[in-house]
Amino acid sequence: MTHTVRFDRGTLVLEGFAADEVPPSFRFDPRVGLPRGHARHYHDVVLDLHRRGVPYVDEARAYAPLEGDHALDRVPRPYQAEAVDAWMRAGRRGVIVLPTGAGKSFVAELCIARAGRTALVVAPTIDLVGQWYDQLVRAFGEPIGLLGGGHHDLQAITVSTYDSAWMHVERWGARFGTIVFDEVHHLPGPSFAQAAEGSLAPFRLGLTATLERPDGGHQLVEQLVGPVAYRKEISELAGDFLADYRTEVLRVHLSAADRAAYEQAVATWRGFVESEGIRLGGAGGWSAFLRACARSSAGREAFKAWRRSRSLVQAAPAKLRLTAELLRRHAEGRCIVFTNDNATVYEVSRALLVPAITHQTDLKERRALLAAFASGELPVLVTSRVLNEGVDVPAADVAIVLSGTSTVREHVQRLGRILRPQEGKQAVLYELVVADSSDETTSRRRREHDAYR
Repeated sequence: MTHTVRFDRGTLVLEGFAADEVPPSFRFDPRVGLPRGHARHYHDVVLDLHRRGVPYVDEARAYAPLEGDHALDRVPRPYQAEAVDAWMRAGRRGVIVLPTGAGKSFVAELCIARAGRTALVVAPTIDLVGQWYDQLVRAFGEPIGLLGGGHHDLQAITVSTYDSAWMHVERWGARFGTIVFDEVHHLPGPSFAQAAEGSLAPFRLGLTATLERPDGGHQLVEQLVGPVAYRKEISELAGDFLADYRTEVLRVHLSAADRAAYEQAVATWRGFVESEGIRLGGAGGWSAFLRACARSSAGREAFKAWRRSRSLVQAAPAKLRLTAELLRRHAEGRCIVFTNDNATVYEVSRALLVPAITHQTDLKERRALLAAFASGELPVLVTSRVLNEGVDVPAADVAIVLSGTSTVREHVQRLGRILRPQEGKQAVLYELVVADSSDETTSRRRREHDAYR
């Protein structure tokens, strides 16, 4: 019987394969009486048939060679050319890790051209989709397709959000020979991963500045996209291809009244944690704390105390005073002030009379604020997490971190916001930390990266 490979709604169906030829990842589907597996295994199935010299009928593949010319409007930097070559040597599969500002999207553009197959680029936000769309139009000409944000236009090169990619993978999964996952550290989410599982694209590229995840999800990225093909860190590119930079940790102190309130709040929630036998540092500790807090009035008081201790540290008046001083010191530059939560964003905005951007900010307003920031009309923006990644702000040269999580990824992303090179630029990141508080522990954890050594 002839070996036949078919695509069926995000999966592959194998016909005419003997039992010992069926890959272990495939399962017998009694509905069709044939083995079925994820579409991502197309590359391995076809490669195995080629190696064994087995003739087959490919009814799965619906992608085609990429037609048209690639308009190369700039010469790749040495490390960008190295990254593309490394990806090609890896079989046109794998992850490229480069710092923010190092030109990952240009590297992807070159990879798409070298692969020479129809391509889908997947990005996490509508803002990023728009940036990709503009770049790909410049590089490859129109039409460029859009999937997401109310658009469903599939072209030879198409840009999609992660949400739209996984929701519609049954329809597009066979149409693209190359798939690019921007900010690929988002991919291991249970829904997003379906975009990679349901695509048969043999050529796969992941882009990120911060691959590793605390939950180990980066191991799934290797399964879905491929291993790291090329990597450069901030410290390797700073000065030559990224802006020179320095980082400073500035310690501030709580007032006597705030210190007493902080100590009391910490004692309250820690006492509850100990009484419940919860280990916050262990796996599932935080979830156990939340469940325990919901079960009693003492738990609810403990949670309020935890939030109170956090707010006293995150929005400490001393931090606001020092932020104002730093803004005066860098009055000629352009600064982004980062916080961990929206409440602090709005407090800083009111206290220092600077514009704020949060997830609640209307898209048009956000774009207007960023445009004014880039032109110099607005020299300061305060934000929580929405500018951590995926927004092009080349003019920024100062970052002030008032608060954040303990994750290394977030801190590296914030540093990356100010590293895009400009003539004579000296970037600086200030981290404001309350002395003798949980702030210091959080700071130590998030600075465990080569960029801060």
